[in-house]
Amino acid sequence: MDLNWTNELVEQLDFHWHKHLVPRLEGLTDEEYLWEPVDGCWNVRPDGGGGFTLDWATPPPVPPPFTTIAWRISHIASVVLDARAANHFGDGFDLDAVRWPGTAQAGLDYLQESYAAWHKGVSALDDEGLARPCGPAEGPYHAHPFATLVLHVNREVIHHGAEVATLRDLYRDRSSGR
Repeated sequence: MDLNWTNELVEQLDFHWHKHLVPRLEGLTDEEYLWEPVDGCWNVRPDGGGGFTLDWATPPPVPPPFTTIAWRISHIASVVLDARAANHFGDGFDLDAVRWPGTAQAGLDYLQESYAAWHKGVSALDDEGLARPCGPAEGPYHAHPFATLVLHVNREVIHHGAEVATLRDLYRDRSSGR
């Protein structure tokens, strides 16, 4: 059996993206995007200078704060997709240069742009590209095969995308009293 591993890896994320995540993001409002269901949420907030910032701490507190839809979309778009696409298929990622999306539309646009860049790069890989080490951009995982990174990114998008979908359900039913 002749198996195209690049196609399998790309299709795994593509299926989730187009059949589950993107349809669940339709109609996302700014109010919902920034909704803080509990006290102490991490969110995307005005930075006082006309832009926005992402709540963050290194290392994160234990337990980590609950995060909003805005925070989760920003996380997927930035360090999961954009950083990997820029570091492995572009000119490198600069976290300080990220323009954090303060509106639902800006968040969805950033998410789509980051996904497109990652998708394009991974789709161009051959078996040799999937087998090569990730390299220094992946820190302690530098020696792992690139396919391992692709699977990790897929898991992260699926995992955090499901969290966003759950938060949308909670937002929709927040006043039902159940």
